[in-house]
Amino acid sequence: MARIKPKRHGVVTDMTAMCDVTFLLLTFFIMTTQFKKPDVEQIKPPSSISEKLLPDASLMTINATSDGKFYFQPVENASERLALLDNMGKKYGITFTNNEKAAFQRVQAIGVPMGQLKSYLDMSEDEQKNYKSPTGIPMDSTNKQLIDWVQQSLSVNPDYKLAIKGDVTTEYPKVKSLFEGLRDIDFLKFWLITSQEGKPNE
Repeated sequence: MARIKPKRHGVVTDMTAMCDVTFLLLTFFIMTTQFKKPDVEQIKPPSSISEKLLPDASLMTINATSDGKFYFQPVENASERLALLDNMGKKYGITFTNNEKAAFQRVQAIGVPMGQLKSYLDMSEDEQKNYKSPTGIPMDSTNKQLIDWVQQSLSVNPDYKLAIKGDVTTEYPKVKSLFEGLRDIDFLKFWLITSQEGKPNE
């Protein structure tokens, strides 16, 4: 006598929970994504095969343009930015207003000498974005304002990290003066930002 085969039923998958998870993940990534801010000036860094990643937090950045101008990007933390501005104001004998302090918390990068910082912070955000400094932050043997920015940042938080992004055509004496200035304050560990290139055997 033949065996009675049970009737097969199609598999039904309830996708309701999957839709909920998908939208939760989508919302999470939208809320937490941080877009890279554009450079103040166009900088084409040299290439390398290094695959090391920069730290996400407590990172200050120095940008060196092709014509040797320096820009300084403080860390993103707003309260620590205020402490940095206060330190620089005390060092150079400058008092900043509340509006200037609020502007400094939002600024992308500093590229002017300390004597011009107040007028730069008084600009609107659009004017700041479109402003191209003719000098950048001074950095030579007699005027090391760029090193002062780094040193005063470290006085706010000694755990800050530093990354340097230089254009591939930046003249070596300019970069050398920066390295020597960092050596003078005994700050010898930092990252050099490069663009990715293929490995030789690829």
